[in-house]
Amino acid sequence: MTDTALPFSDVVRGRRSARSFLATPLSESDIRAVLEDAQTAPSNCNTQPWTVHVVSGEQRNALSKELLRADDEGRFSADFTFDYADFGEGTYLDRAHHHAASFYQARGVEREDREGRKAVVRENLEFFGAPHVAFLFMPVFGDAVRVAGDIGMYAQTFLLSLTARGFDGIPQTALGFYADVVRDALGVPEELKLLFGISFGTADESAPVNALRMGRVPLEQNVILHGLSE
Repeated sequence: MTDTALPFSDVVRGRRSARSFLATPLSESDIRAVLEDAQTAPSNCNTQPWTVHVVSGEQRNALSKELLRADDEGRFSADFTFDYADFGEGTYLDRAHHHAASFYQARGVEREDREGRKAVVRENLEFFGAPHVAFLFMPVFGDAVRVAGDIGMYAQTFLLSLTARGFDGIPQTALGFYADVVRDALGVPEELKLLFGISFGTADESAPVNALRMGRVPLEQNVILHGLSE
């Protein structure tokens, strides 16, 4: 952890999704500091609807093994839908495909290598080697969209706090595909739904995949400015 405060622009632009971590655990004080930062995230009507389970050590190892076993047995139990087909044809699907192609290329896995691609995907269930993983659970109010938005703001605050302290994390939709497995392992009640998880720790800078930086489209493709003078 650095003692020098970084400019916000450096933090937000320096955040990345690391996909290979050192096994070295963070100190409890560092983890608590990140959680205290994340706790300041805004939420609709100040409901603060996040319930976060941080798993480390032997419990982390045991949970990874159970997730891999569930994957082998096809025991999927997502609380929320996910399907590439929902992106439709065009912009969003194109971006998703570009993301996947860039990632597999960085790992040296060819498009035709189905077994290689599957092995890479299963690394999600090993938390990419990270020593810690946070599971973000939420209640369901109405259609749950506003609650999910609150969880997103919490997660981004969590991720930026990691970056500011010299650590890294990666949000993982894939962990949400095994919600029942995670609930059972952690004793989480059924009414709390798993949106996603964040694996985190110290990135392995020697891993080529961590040199990958996913680009962003120009501002003009996402933002329309109204009423600004030239």
